[in-house]
Amino acid sequence: MLLTAQHIHFQLPPNRVLFDDLHFTLDKNDHAAITGDNGAGKSTLLKILAGILAPQSGTIIRNAPLYYVPQHFGQFNDRTVAQVLGIDAKIHALQAILNGDTQESHFDVLGDDWDIMERCEQLFARWNIAHIPLTTAFSQLSGGEKTRTFLAGSDLVAPAAILLDEPTNHLDKTARAQLYEWVDRSSKALLVVSHDRQLLELCHPIWELSNARMQVYGGNYSFYESKKAEEKAALQQQIAHAEKTLKEARAAQQQAFEKQQRENARGNKSRKEGGLPKILMNGRRDQAAKTTARQQEAHAEKVAGLQATLDAASSNDQVARIMKGHFATPPGHKGKILVQAEKLNYAHPGNEPLWPQPLDFIIKSGDRLAIAGNNGSGKSTLIKLITGKLPPQQGRLYVASFSSLVLDQDYSDIDRSKTVWQQAADNNEIKLPEGALNTMLVRFLFGPDTWSKSCSALSGGETLRLALCCMTLRSQSPDMIILDEPTNNLDLTNIQMLTQIFAAYQGTLVVVSHDARFLSETGVTETLQL
Repeated sequence: MLLTAQHIHFQLPPNRVLFDDLHFTLDKNDHAAITGDNGAGKSTLLKILAGILAPQSGTIIRNAPLYYVPQHFGQFNDRTVAQVLGIDAKIHALQAILNGDTQESHFDVLGDDWDIMERCEQLFARWNIAHIPLTTAFSQLSGGEKTRTFLAGSDLVAPAAILLDEPTNHLDKTARAQLYEWVDRSSKALLVVSHDRQLLELCHPIWELSNARMQVYGGNYSFYESKKAEEKAALQQQIAHAEKTLKEARAAQQQAFEKQQRENARGNKSRKEGGLPKILMNGRRDQAAKTTARQQEAHAEKVAGLQATLDAASSNDQVARIMKGHFATPPGHKGKILVQAEKLNYAHPGNEPLWPQPLDFIIKSGDRLAIAGNNGSGKSTLIKLITGKLPPQQGRLYVASFSSLVLDQDYSDIDRSKTVWQQAADNNEIKLPEGALNTMLVRFLFGPDTWSKSCSALSGGETLRLALCCMTLRSQSPDMIILDEPTNNLDLTNIQMLTQIFAAYQGTLVVVSHDARFLSETGVTETLQL
């Protein structure tokens, strides 16, 4: 066992428990993954395992060197690439020796790493970052370059186990494919936090962090997904059984009440004829009523508890059903030309044109198109051109009159200075009366206690739901929906919800995404490669 966690407890102020009494081990050949909803504590747990945070109780046993690839890199922005990789002292010592400085301390620092520069060059070339000198300020790198620098560093120090926190978040399609191959062939133990389903398919076992506990699923993502579906079906059966039991208890209570009425009538007659005392008759009646009430209360609590669990698991299914109903009507006849570009190009101030080969393409009504390209290839710029937010600088761009909605990874249409209710009201272009608007918010899981909440205080999943709610308030099944990296920063539950929604949408769908499974499951059939 390379890594063992025993009785791990951690909570956030004031008293929010992230996990309690966790036990698990990472073995030599494991390629394990931790999944769970956003906010469950996955990244925090990884930092504890890496030794960056300490558990508030419990023990972490590390039997081999670990290497940690973080999700966020801001803490490294004051360092060079060499300093981030922890090799700056060795490089300084090597350069000093090569320049004729033979102090013994330089040899002590360098050790046997005489080939440190050659190894860096080879690894940087392998991860397609050969253009980055070791003296470069880390802050100057893109997010993808920072991730690939850390991945190159993992091969440089050769640890026994590697902890990776959302490693695909900043990677484009090419870099993701390289990461998948690296994970698949790696002989090291891996522990991955990710919502990338293609990456999770390469991992097993899957550890789900939920409600401060860890549930282990002994296979890859497909196995995990099937088991979760079985659990949900079993829970529905439990609820059905509990509701049947409650119905039977209520029927028994009614029968007992009717029986008691009959006995009371006989008791009154018996007393007149010198039978049982009234106090004894009333005592028997009261005891029977209490027993029946206790049974009914216990059954009702059981149903309520099971229903709450199912509602939590099914809440996003409800939103998906609403959205699919909203998109049920096709917005127009297929085949109409919506967008046509001829020799299209654009250059940001002071830069060369984005596309070495100007773009020629047509988007017709009913198309399901992916805009693909590496980071920096101009995907978001093209969306702004299509939606009229930028004018073309070269070539011709015809855009027909059609309704469109854009959902990007930052949910830019959500005004963080407004409350939930204000945001919904300001997007109420279909003129719902106030009561119907309130009902719509509730259907998207925003109860009255959330209406005055600032949009800036919403979680990622809540912001997504509010953005979807606003979609239904702005128009009825738009002609085109544009999704710009919609699955970035979402957990698996919300990714699955988005997949259901946009797979059912019958209009024109334009998607920018590095998530190959999302593209496949939403029915994308064409690709515009930049």
